[in-house]
Amino acid sequence: MSLLKPFSKLPGLNTANILLVESEEQFQQSLADALVEETAVTVNVRLAKSLPLPMENEESRPRIDLVVFIINLTSELSFQSAEASLKYLDPGYFLGKVCFMVTNARKASAPTERLDAVRKLAASLHCPLLFAEDQTPDGVANATERLLTILKVSAGLVPMATALYLSNLTRCTVPPDIDQPSFD
Repeated sequence: MSLLKPFSKLPGLNTANILLVESEEQFQQSLADALVEETAVTVNVRLAKSLPLPMENEESRPRIDLVVFIINLTSELSFQSAEASLKYLDPGYFLGKVCFMVTNARKASAPTERLDAVRKLAASLHCPLLFAEDQTPDGVANATERLLTILKVSAGLVPMATALYLSNLTRCTVPPDIDQPSFD
Protein backbone atom coordinates (compact mmCIF):
# COMPACT_ATOMS: atom_id res chain seq x y z
CA MET A 1 0.00 0.00 0.00
CA SER A 2 1.50 3.29 -1.09
CA LEU A 3 0.81 6.92 -0.39
CA LEU A 4 -1.68 8.76 -2.57
CA LYS A 5 0.31 11.56 -4.24
CA PRO A 6 -1.26 14.76 -5.61
CA PHE A 7 1.21 15.57 -8.37
CA SER A 8 2.21 12.12 -9.66
CA LYS A 9 -0.05 12.39 -12.75
CA LEU A 10 -0.93 15.10 -15.23
CA PRO A 11 -4.30 16.85 -14.87
CA GLY A 12 -7.08 16.33 -17.41
CA LEU A 13 -8.33 19.20 -19.54
CA ASN A 14 -11.42 20.82 -17.98
CA THR A 15 -11.70 17.86 -15.61
CA ALA A 16 -11.76 17.68 -11.83
CA ASN A 17 -11.39 14.47 -9.81
CA ILE A 18 -12.64 14.16 -6.26
CA LEU A 19 -12.25 11.31 -3.78
CA LEU A 20 -14.99 10.99 -1.14
CA VAL A 21 -13.91 8.93 1.86
CA GLU A 22 -16.65 7.81 4.26
CA SER A 23 -16.63 4.63 6.31
CA GLU A 24 -20.42 4.29 6.50
CA GLU A 25 -21.38 5.41 2.97
CA GLN A 26 -24.62 7.08 4.09
CA PHE A 27 -24.06 10.54 2.62
CA GLN A 28 -21.36 9.60 0.12
CA GLN A 29 -23.58 8.27 -2.69
CA SER A 30 -26.10 11.12 -2.66
CA LEU A 31 -23.26 13.65 -2.68
CA ALA A 32 -21.54 11.81 -5.55
CA ASP A 33 -24.75 11.79 -7.60
CA ALA A 34 -25.16 15.53 -7.12
CA LEU A 35 -21.50 16.26 -7.98
CA VAL A 36 -21.56 14.49 -11.35
CA GLU A 37 -24.52 16.62 -12.46
CA GLU A 38 -22.16 19.62 -12.78
CA THR A 39 -22.12 20.77 -16.41
CA ALA A 40 -19.46 23.51 -16.50
CA VAL A 41 -16.63 21.00 -15.96
CA THR A 42 -16.34 17.24 -16.02
CA VAL A 43 -16.37 15.97 -12.45
CA ASN A 44 -15.16 12.44 -11.81
CA VAL A 45 -16.09 11.10 -8.39
CA ARG A 46 -14.25 8.25 -6.70
CA LEU A 47 -15.68 6.63 -3.58
CA ALA A 48 -13.75 4.87 -0.83
CA LYS A 49 -14.56 3.58 2.63
CA SER A 50 -11.02 4.30 3.81
CA LEU A 51 -7.47 4.72 2.62
CA PRO A 52 -5.19 3.24 1.32
CA LEU A 53 -6.62 2.66 -2.12
CA PRO A 54 -6.00 -0.74 -3.74
CA MET A 55 -2.78 -1.10 -5.76
CA GLU A 56 -4.20 -3.16 -8.66
CA ASN A 57 -5.63 -0.27 -10.71
CA GLU A 58 -3.17 2.45 -9.73
CA GLU A 59 -1.97 3.01 -13.32
CA SER A 60 -5.46 3.77 -14.64
CA ARG A 61 -6.49 5.90 -11.64
CA PRO A 62 -6.69 9.61 -12.52
CA ARG A 63 -5.00 12.33 -10.53
CA ILE A 64 -7.08 13.11 -7.45
CA ASP A 65 -7.56 16.88 -7.12
CA LEU A 66 -9.43 16.91 -3.80
CA VAL A 67 -9.83 14.38 -0.99
CA VAL A 68 -12.91 14.85 1.21
CA PHE A 69 -13.23 12.99 4.49
CA ILE A 70 -16.91 12.75 5.43
CA ILE A 71 -17.31 12.31 9.18
CA ASN A 72 -20.61 11.39 10.81
CA LEU A 73 -20.51 12.95 14.28
CA THR A 74 -22.85 10.35 15.74
CA SER A 75 -20.36 7.57 14.93
CA GLU A 76 -17.00 7.13 16.65
CA LEU A 77 -15.99 4.65 13.92
CA SER A 78 -16.42 7.34 11.26
CA PHE A 79 -13.97 9.67 13.02
CA GLN A 80 -11.46 6.89 13.75
CA SER A 81 -11.54 5.71 10.13
CA ALA A 82 -10.88 9.21 8.79
CA GLU A 83 -8.07 9.74 11.28
CA ALA A 84 -6.44 6.40 10.39
CA SER A 85 -6.70 7.12 6.64
CA LEU A 86 -4.74 10.37 6.88
CA LYS A 87 -1.39 8.59 7.08
CA TYR A 88 -1.90 7.24 3.54
CA LEU A 89 -1.91 10.74 2.01
CA ASP A 90 1.25 12.40 0.76
CA PRO A 91 2.01 15.62 2.70
CA GLY A 92 1.51 17.56 -0.57
CA TYR A 93 -2.23 16.96 -0.26
CA PHE A 94 -2.35 19.11 2.86
CA LEU A 95 -1.46 22.15 0.75
CA GLY A 96 -5.10 22.81 -0.10
CA LYS A 97 -6.26 19.47 -1.48
CA VAL A 98 -7.91 17.95 1.62
CA CYS A 99 -11.05 18.99 3.45
CA PHE A 100 -13.30 17.53 6.11
CA MET A 101 -17.08 17.46 5.87
CA VAL A 102 -19.08 16.82 9.04
CA THR A 103 -22.64 15.51 9.09
CA ASN A 104 -25.18 15.22 11.92
CA ALA A 105 -23.68 18.11 13.90
CA ARG A 106 -27.17 19.33 14.86
CA LYS A 107 -28.27 16.08 16.44
CA ALA A 108 -28.43 16.04 20.21
CA SER A 109 -26.88 12.57 20.22
CA ALA A 110 -23.63 13.90 18.72
CA PRO A 111 -21.12 14.36 21.53
CA THR A 112 -19.48 17.79 21.66
CA GLU A 113 -16.13 16.15 22.44
CA ARG A 114 -16.15 14.51 19.00
CA LEU A 115 -16.92 17.82 17.30
CA ASP A 116 -14.03 19.39 19.22
CA ALA A 117 -11.75 16.52 18.16
CA VAL A 118 -12.70 17.00 14.49
CA ARG A 119 -12.12 20.76 14.77
CA LYS A 120 -8.70 20.18 16.35
CA LEU A 121 -7.78 17.67 13.64
CA ALA A 122 -8.78 20.02 10.82
CA ALA A 123 -7.00 22.95 12.47
CA SER A 124 -3.81 20.96 13.06
CA LEU A 125 -3.69 20.00 9.37
CA HIS A 126 -4.73 23.51 8.18
CA CYS A 127 -7.69 22.06 6.29
CA PRO A 128 -11.18 23.46 5.72
CA LEU A 129 -13.98 22.03 7.85
CA LEU A 130 -17.42 22.05 6.22
CA PHE A 131 -20.72 21.24 7.89
CA ALA A 132 -23.45 19.57 5.86
CA GLU A 133 -27.04 18.53 6.34
CA ASP A 134 -27.38 15.07 4.83
CA GLN A 135 -31.07 14.45 5.52
CA THR A 136 -32.63 16.93 3.07
CA PRO A 137 -32.20 17.51 -0.68
CA ASP A 138 -31.44 21.19 -0.01
CA GLY A 139 -28.70 20.19 2.42
CA VAL A 140 -27.12 17.90 -0.17
CA ALA A 141 -27.37 20.65 -2.81
CA ASN A 142 -25.67 23.18 -0.50
CA ALA A 143 -22.89 20.73 0.37
CA THR A 144 -22.40 19.99 -3.34
CA GLU A 145 -22.13 23.69 -4.17
CA ARG A 146 -19.50 24.28 -1.48
CA LEU A 147 -17.49 21.23 -2.53
CA LEU A 148 -17.61 22.22 -6.21
CA THR A 149 -16.18 25.64 -5.37
CA ILE A 150 -13.24 24.09 -3.53
CA LEU A 151 -12.82 21.36 -6.17
CA LYS A 152 -12.61 23.80 -9.07
CA VAL A 153 -9.89 25.78 -7.33
CA SER A 154 -7.91 22.70 -6.26
CA ALA A 155 -8.09 21.31 -9.81
CA GLY A 156 -6.68 24.55 -11.21
CA LEU A 157 -9.83 25.50 -13.10
CA VAL A 158 -10.22 28.97 -11.53
CA PRO A 159 -7.82 31.60 -12.89
CA MET A 160 -5.72 33.54 -10.37
CA ALA A 161 -6.60 31.20 -7.48
CA THR A 162 -4.65 28.31 -6.02
CA ALA A 163 -5.62 25.56 -3.64
CA LEU A 164 -3.09 26.76 -1.08
CA TYR A 165 -4.51 30.30 -1.17
CA LEU A 166 -8.08 29.03 -0.79
CA SER A 167 -6.95 26.74 2.01
CA ASN A 168 -5.49 29.70 3.90
CA LEU A 169 -8.80 31.54 3.57
CA THR A 170 -11.02 28.63 4.59
CA ARG A 171 -8.94 26.62 7.04
CA CYS A 172 -10.38 25.65 10.37
CA THR A 173 -9.15 27.45 13.45
CA VAL A 174 -9.57 26.38 17.01
CA PRO A 175 -10.43 28.99 19.63
CA PRO A 176 -7.91 29.13 22.48
CA ASP A 177 -10.55 28.19 25.06
CA ILE A 178 -11.63 24.93 23.41
CA ASP A 179 -9.97 22.85 26.14
CA GLN A 180 -11.62 24.83 28.91
CA PRO A 181 -14.69 23.30 30.56
CA SER A 182 -17.96 24.86 29.49
CA PHE A 183 -20.37 26.27 32.05
CA ASP A 184 -23.60 25.24 30.33
